Amino acid sequence: MEAFSDMKTPDFVLDLDVIRQQLRQQVKADSGKTAAPNTIHKYYKAENMLLWVKRTGVDSKADTLLKWLYGAEELGMKKGVFHVDEIEQDMQRLRTLDFDSQNSINTVAARLEYNLTKSFVRYAAGQRFGFTDPYRMLNQLDVEKKDTATGNVMKYRELFDLPMERVSASYYESLLLKIKNDSVDVCLKDVQPQGKYYQQMKQMLGKATGEDRKRILCNMERGRWRYLRPIPEEGKRIVVNIPAFHLYAYGTDSLLDMKVVCGNAKTKTPQLTSNIEWMEVNPQWVIPMSIIEADVAKRAGDTTYFNRNRYHIFDRQTNKELPVTEVSKAMLLSGKYRVAQEGGAGNSLGRIIFRFKNNFSVFLHDTSNPGAFERSQRSMSHGCVRVAKPFNLCQFVLGADADEWLLDRIRISMGLNPTTQKGISYLKDHADDHLKEGHHKLVSYVPLKPSTPLYIIYYTIWNDENGTLRTWPDVYGYDKAMWEQLRAYMQ
Repeated sequence: MEAFSDMKTPDFVLDLDVIRQQLRQQVKADSGKTAAPNTIHKYYKAENMLLWVKRTGVDSKADTLLKWLYGAEELGMKKGVFHVDEIEQDMQRLRTLDFDSQNSINTVAARLEYNLTKSFVRYAAGQRFGFTDPYRMLNQLDVEKKDTATGNVMKYRELFDLPMERVSASYYESLLLKIKNDSVDVCLKDVQPQGKYYQQMKQMLGKATGEDRKRILCNMERGRWRYLRPIPEEGKRIVVNIPAFHLYAYGTDSLLDMKVVCGNAKTKTPQLTSNIEWMEVNPQWVIPMSIIEADVAKRAGDTTYFNRNRYHIFDRQTNKELPVTEVSKAMLLSGKYRVAQEGGAGNSLGRIIFRFKNNFSVFLHDTSNPGAFERSQRSMSHGCVRVAKPFNLCQFVLGADADEWLLDRIRISMGLNPTTQKGISYLKDHADDHLKEGHHKLVSYVPLKPSTPLYIIYYTIWNDENGTLRTWPDVYGYDKAMWEQLRAYMQ
């Protein structure tokens, strides 16, 4: 039917055809601005039933939504993002029949219908999944490769690989069904973040101002993200917080913490989660191609340089070692040859490395440059995380029941003093053999069963080793990038 009002006065007749025409205009005006999901556009273009406006005016579930939208200000958000004033005014117009030439009954009804749907979907999806998508935001931040001819970006550096739930078209469709089924209030209760960290940020927001407020809002947004593998509050786990340049290894009733060195601005350490599955003692360092291109290739043929650094060149296909004098710069840059530094003292990876599966070839490891831990700003690596207390971390991942002779074999292999009588006797009995290459490398590969969960994260407000929330510098500029997207929503 054309009119779905029993009112007899023509000016006060709700005309469905007119409302739908007005809705199509709303969609057209909103198209291309990503202001509303395509799901909403498709719904109203298909001339489906109205969700909020009915025969007798506006449904009471609109009042429920408005109540939740009023609370958005307490979360640091602008009312205007959710059209609160417009919705409130149009609801009042419709209920008091306060119309004029600019705001006819059907114009008001269509605008109200569209704004209610858009605001409900925007608020619910934002609270449920976050108002930003870190996959898009961070994985399109650093350019890794450009077309030299056109200047077009060919590849971005991946920086975020924490598995999480992401909003989808099907979720938007489910929200429209919730409006139809009159479950708006239940839905909006369900989408509220419940995590302890989010609640802490919400409490801190209070009267915070300036840069402190921005930092809290950015971390509050991180608290909205729903990780598929969230950091547990109990159990054995290792957390590396990049802005703090610190590692926290949580045991059942203990905490081991230490300084770390992370990637520099050009080779940032990625955010990820995995399990530390094995250790290698005195690991060989296979030099990344980026370092070969920047530093090694120009020293092609320089035997003094290669010998001093204990670098060796191997054919990738045959794994045969080639003499330094037979490998040219062009050969090194071809990618057909592997350059590796032999393990032991002075190796860039130090004396031990902690390995875990990941998409970036990054690991936790010792270092031959312990002086770096004395710096306050420790973004210096090519992406891996260097740890200040490698043997302590080794003991942690092995667990309290680790075999003492295994620990001593690792100590001896790392050049540390043994603590067992067996280890002390071993060194005494082989004191004259210390010059034999590799003689004291008693162990090289140590599997870890069970493995230890690892989380490499980026929070500029996070607990320190005493469990106290502290602020940390935005070393990679992620808060800045996030704020550029959040500022449209936030006060």
